[in-house]
Amino acid sequence: MASIEADDPIMISALEHYSYCPRQCALIHIEQAFHDNIHTMRGHAVHRQVDEPGWEAQPGARAERALPVWSDRLGLIGKCDIVEFRADGSVYLVEYKHGGKRVKLHDDLQLCAQALCLEEMTGKRIDRGAIYHHSSRRRREVAMTEELRKAVEEIVAEIRAMIAAGHLPPPVNDRRCKECSLKDTCQPTATAAVGALHDLRAGLFKPD
Repeated sequence: MASIEADDPIMISALEHYSYCPRQCALIHIEQAFHDNIHTMRGHAVHRQVDEPGWEAQPGARAERALPVWSDRLGLIGKCDIVEFRADGSVYLVEYKHGGKRVKLHDDLQLCAQALCLEEMTGKRIDRGAIYHHSSRRRREVAMTEELRKAVEEIVAEIRAMIAAGHLPPPVNDRRCKECSLKDTCQPTATAAVGALHDLRAGLFKPD
C-alpha cells in the first residue's frame, strides 16, 4: 500500500528523483525505501553546510539557509539550501550538489520547483538561480525559462499519476543503475528479465 495519497503534498526532491528514474522516485517516496552509498553520503556531507536554518549578511544580500518553501497550487513542499534576498529586491536561489560543474536536468528541475514555490509565497518573479557544484567550488547559473517551468508542472502531474496508480514503474536498467544506492532493492536486471519473459510468453500464446 502506498504511504502517501495522490493529493498529499509532494516533496520537491521527488521531482529530481523522478526525472532521473521514476522507479527510484517510487521506491523512495511511496515505498519509503532508501539506502546510502558513497554518492549519497557525499551529498549528505555537502548539505551539512546548509542544513542548519539561519541567515547571514552578504554584500548586497541577506542569505537564508534551509528555508522551508511550499506551493498550494502545485501541492509541493520542501526547502531551499540558500535563498539570497538581494538589496535590489530580487530573489536568487542556490542549490548545493556534490560533484563537478556539469548540466543535469534533474538538478535544474528541482531548482525551478523551488523558485515556483517562492514566487507563490513572496509574489516576486524569480528569473534565475544557481547550482553550486561543491567539487569544483563553482556556481552554474540556471534560467527559469518557460520550458523549464512547464516541465516542472508536467512532472508533478506524472508523479501524482504514479502515486494514484499504486504500483512501481519498471526499472530503467541502464547505466544509471550502476551508481544508484537502491540497486539492490530495485533489482533492475532481474525485474527486467521477468518483464521480458512475460512479454515473450504473451507473444507465444497470443491467439491467431
